[in-house]
Amino acid sequence: MKKVVNSALLILSMLAVPFAANAADKIVVVDMQKVFEQLPQRETVAQAINAEFGDRIAEVQKMQDDLRADMEKQQRDAALMNDKQKTDLARQIEGAQADLQLKGKALDEDLRRRQGEEQNKLLMQVQQAINALAEKEQYDLIIQRGAVVFASEKTDISDKVVEALSKGK
Repeated sequence: MKKVVNSALLILSMLAVPFAANAADKIVVVDMQKVFEQLPQRETVAQAINAEFGDRIAEVQKMQDDLRADMEKQQRDAALMNDKQKTDLARQIEGAQADLQLKGKALDEDLRRRQGEEQNKLLMQVQQAINALAEKEQYDLIIQRGAVVFASEKTDISDKVVEALSKGK
């Protein structure tokens, strides 16, 4: 009886080896950083954000240039100015610095918020492409490349994800 049970277990374990090897083929990795770097939509999003915030960026840049010019004038012409002119220019510089800081901070926050929104949209597109690819190729498990110690290039589907996103552009 023991021989029959042992033989049956041996046969079952031998049959399980091909299934285990086959299951290993269905585990792949995706390098999200590589996917985001190669996304064709990334350039379009960057252009849209630049168009949206271009006027405000130019305004802050002009404010910086004006402030720099006033500070240079203060240093250069200090010996030629009377006390009232020095005080007026110092107040003007302080006001310009405060305005610049306020507008710069608001621009930075709005820009960061908008970039986050667009990045989340891209992330959703990437996730949908990965899910569609997983369904099409019948992958059992997709792991982010940074979460594994080693993965061979044949298990990396990052290029397939980028290709799918390029077609769906």
